[in-house]
Amino acid sequence: MDIPRESMARQKMIRRIVSGAVLVVVIVLITVALSRLQPAAPSVDKSTLLIEPVKRGLMLRQVRGPGTLVPEEIRWIPAATQGRVERRLVLPGTSVKADTVILELSNPDVEQAYVDAELQLKAAEADTKNLRAQLDTDLLNQRAVAATVLSDFRQAKLQAEVDSQLAKEGLQSDLLLKKSVLRAEELKTRNEIEEQRLAIHEESVKARLAAQQAQVDQRRALYDLRKKQLDSLKVRSGVDGTLQLLPVDVGQQVTIGANLARVANPHRLKAEIRIAETQAKDVLIGQVASIDTRNGIVLGRVTRIDPSVQNGTRTVDVTLEGALPSGAVPDLSVDGTIELERLPDVVFVSRPVQGQANSTVGLFKLTEDGSEAVRVQVKLGRTSVTTIEILDGLKVGDRVILSDMSAQDAVNRIRLQ
Repeated sequence: MDIPRESMARQKMIRRIVSGAVLVVVIVLITVALSRLQPAAPSVDKSTLLIEPVKRGLMLRQVRGPGTLVPEEIRWIPAATQGRVERRLVLPGTSVKADTVILELSNPDVEQAYVDAELQLKAAEADTKNLRAQLDTDLLNQRAVAATVLSDFRQAKLQAEVDSQLAKEGLQSDLLLKKSVLRAEELKTRNEIEEQRLAIHEESVKARLAAQQAQVDQRRALYDLRKKQLDSLKVRSGVDGTLQLLPVDVGQQVTIGANLARVANPHRLKAEIRIAETQAKDVLIGQVASIDTRNGIVLGRVTRIDPSVQNGTRTVDVTLEGALPSGAVPDLSVDGTIELERLPDVVFVSRPVQGQANSTVGLFKLTEDGSEAVRVQVKLGRTSVTTIEILDGLKVGDRVILSDMSAQDAVNRIRLQ
């Protein structure tokens, strides 16, 4: 009969406990070791990346924006009077002179008002002629009366002198002498009165003619106004150029002040460039600009900056200084580049996708053998259209990835294949 030994059972139990403890320690050590291992760097196809070296030298600060060519001289032709469009004599795109008739309007009220004003002017002119003839007759009669009184005065004066001489010689009585003297004095007074009456009559003639002439001038001013309104029914361009717009149709009723046409000089164009409001703060009047018409590049200078912001942009006017290429017409879409300043000796690189001025970003810098790229913190400075200044984090000759690497935000190292 077998007798169980207690010492053997205890040894087996101890071996099992020791083995379990060792296994647990081994598992813990393996887990710690694995947790400390860095994850494998993801691989990226090198041919899909934009890689550029860091450079030192001249950096041009520029801003760019889309825009359009617009005429420097634009004339909107408003309706001077209300009317109905009867004919369109010129179509958009046609060259016109200042006296070219573009539209013909009709308005019976304007035509009738012109006829009435013409008749009133003729009537006023006829009244003036009639009044002048009548006043001239009255003036002649007054002058005749004055002349008669003057003649009688002179005769009476002469007779008084003769009677005085005869009285001195005793050949004439004193009574007749006194009578001659009294008559001469009476006619002298009448002559003075007639002279005053003639002067007053002449002033009266001038005043009445002036009043009548004022009525004629008033009628003529009204006639000129009605004639101008009648002439305005034939809408003329007013300037030499090209008819751009004709936004009215035959039969349409137009009101006073409505825009009937737009004429512009196609040979004097300027560019209106829309610059982002964050970049427009550095744009100054007089800066050099280049306008890409997609058929050639024209140089120009900034002449005006719109003080207001619209849709996140500010409009900058550029006056063109070079010859326009063929096909440069109003409303043509263009791209404008404005040179802000020249930085003669700076470290710069081509502008990355997410590079903003005066910011710090993480960029992947290639290792010496080019097999991997490591993320480094780079401090950026001033920006341009295609380049950006490097203040810290990179040196000349370093190669960096400029492509969008947002998919690798979670890693600091990548492998390049």
